[in-house]
Amino acid sequence: MTATATLDAAPVATVTRADYANADHAADIVAMLRVYAMDPMGGGEDLSPEVQANLVPGLAATPAASSLLAYVGDEVAGLANLMTTFSSFGGKPLINIHDIVVAKEYRGTGVGRALFAEIETIAREAGACKVTLEVLEGNMPAKALYASLGYGDYQLDPKMGKALFWQKRLET
Repeated sequence: MTATATLDAAPVATVTRADYANADHAADIVAMLRVYAMDPMGGGEDLSPEVQANLVPGLAATPAASSLLAYVGDEVAGLANLMTTFSSFGGKPLINIHDIVVAKEYRGTGVGRALFAEIETIAREAGACKVTLEVLEGNMPAKALYASLGYGDYQLDPKMGKALFWQKRLET
C-alpha cells in the first residue's frame, strides 16, 4: 500500500510499505538507518558493516517487523521500522515505532507526518490499541512533532511518575 501526503496541495512524500525482498527497498532501509545512526539523536556513529549486512535479513526474519519508506520523487527521505507486539493491559496488539528518521534536508516538510499517518493506518488495520515510541529528552523538534500528533508521556498513576525506558546491553 502506498500513501501520499500533501502540504499546500503539492506532493511532499509518498510512503510505501517496504518489501524486504526488494533490493531497492533493502538498500534504502540501510541508507536511512545509517543517516539515523550518524545523527546525534542516533548516537553519532555509522553502523558497522556487520550491522548493515544483517539489518534487512534480520528484519525479514522477524515476523513482528515491518518498515515504511518515504520518498520525495525518487529520493528516499524517511524510514520507520515498526514492531507489532501485544498490550497486556489493552488486550490488543500495539505498534511500537522502533526507529523513525527523516533525512535532514526533508525535516519540516511533512515527511514525518506522512510516515505517522501511514503508521496510524497500519495500527488501525491491526486493531491496535496504541502506538508507542521512545524519544530522547533533548530532541525538541521530534518531541514537538510527536506532541502535535497526540503523543505524550506514559504514566499509569501520576503519583508514581512517568515511565522510563531502560536498557541493559548484552555482550555477544
